[in-house]
Amino acid sequence: MTQTTDDLHDLEHRYLMGTFKRLPVTLDRGEGVKVWDTEGKEYLDLVAGIAVNLLGHANPAVAEAVAAQAKRLVHTSNLYYTEPQVKLARKLVELSFESRVFLANSGAEANEAAIKIARKWGKQNRGGAYEIITTLGSFHGRTLTTITATGQPKYSAPFAPLPEGFVHVPYDDLDAIRQATGPKTVAVMLEPVMGEIGVVPPSPGYLPAVRAWCDEQNLLLILDEIQTGMGRTGRWFAHQHEGVVPDVMTLAKGLGGGIPIGACLAGPRADVFEPGDHGSTFGGNPLACVAALATIEVIESEGLVGHAAEMGELLHEALAELPHKLVRGKGLMQAIDAPLRAPAHPPARRRGARPRDPEEGRPHVTPALKEKRRRAILDLVRREPVQTQAELAAALSRLGLAATQATVSRDIQDLGLVRTGAGYRVGSAVAVPSELVLSVALVEFLAVVRTPPGTANLVARAIDESGLEGVAGTIAGDDTIIVVLSDRAAAAPLKDLLGA
Repeated sequence: MTQTTDDLHDLEHRYLMGTFKRLPVTLDRGEGVKVWDTEGKEYLDLVAGIAVNLLGHANPAVAEAVAAQAKRLVHTSNLYYTEPQVKLARKLVELSFESRVFLANSGAEANEAAIKIARKWGKQNRGGAYEIITTLGSFHGRTLTTITATGQPKYSAPFAPLPEGFVHVPYDDLDAIRQATGPKTVAVMLEPVMGEIGVVPPSPGYLPAVRAWCDEQNLLLILDEIQTGMGRTGRWFAHQHEGVVPDVMTLAKGLGGGIPIGACLAGPRADVFEPGDHGSTFGGNPLACVAALATIEVIESEGLVGHAAEMGELLHEALAELPHKLVRGKGLMQAIDAPLRAPAHPPARRRGARPRDPEEGRPHVTPALKEKRRRAILDLVRREPVQTQAELAAALSRLGLAATQATVSRDIQDLGLVRTGAGYRVGSAVAVPSELVLSVALVEFLAVVRTPPGTANLVARAIDESGLEGVAGTIAGDDTIIVVLSDRAAAAPLKDLLGA
């Protein structure tokens, strides 16, 4: 007999420590971006297990890999070799920088390993230096050491006295790091984009400048990529946007596709661990490593890193044009500062999301140039496979028709192109868009529409040309459309239009 949420609430208070404030929902199953509770109610999951479920729920490739490995070998300890562990370590190094890997079970454990590396390195290379400079507002984990590294007293104050060895300075402030550096300093530990406090990217040039300072002062640079890593920002790892290479990098969250796993990578300069220096009973077990390998394989085979960059650019530009909003972030790691209940506003004017009026809100472009660019796009997709909007933009640039990806996206929609496994192709008009709509989910002033792969542009075009009042525009991917609503009342007419 299934227990109610009220039952579980009472049992939780009796049997579980009160470390979480749970919402009154009991989740039962998930698929893709959706979850269902025990009463059968469907939700669009925008939490993703706190930045963990990169591939959504119940990804077939990950589920099959984990099930097969569970029948073969789950755990051995690190007293023996297992193939998945070595394969995963090699893959992480190939995706990042020359290094060796320590595998753990979580981000906090990965950061503990990084801190221990810095301490030992300081003894060997800086006369026993042990202080690590971190930033105010940062988040590095929940162990006693990592909450001390974290620059938020609300997490650490209840557990004083705290371990010594951490100095906190403002984020994105190179001068503060310089002033905090002293004889006891051994490393600087940063998030390439701050996550837990609300997605705060640094100014361009900040990470390279910190890297240069660490080199000048003979310090280690530790980058916590636990939330930013695995393609979320449009690169495999966020520091790659700036062309820097850390001495130590930590990973977790999305690495295992939902299975607990963490990793600490140390470059040759910082690779100081020897047998007995560190360890983990469960770290690097075959089950977790197979899950991580399957997750990476899906990200690679489906081009999800590039997709995050494309969709992130379109999402950023669309949201930035909404009134009274401040949008920040990289790729699909975006944040928006806005009132909880925004007032009704006129249709947004933007690049990247299609307005109702085909020409409303667009930068001025002469018709002849636009038609020339669109003819070139048609010629390109008919002549050779083109997989992404970035490839189209690059090809246009070589023809002397430079355009942003947002412009190319609008052209693709206006031309009715459809992306298939072989690349973009010329599609045909769809008279009844409801035939291509799988579901519609509402998120405040956004509606998320799911379609079969390769048909989102056609449905988005039908929405744009419908003239629905309160629809500001659309952003179409391969099988997903984000409809930006200027008025929540537009949700019902939108569902009627789509037959959902």
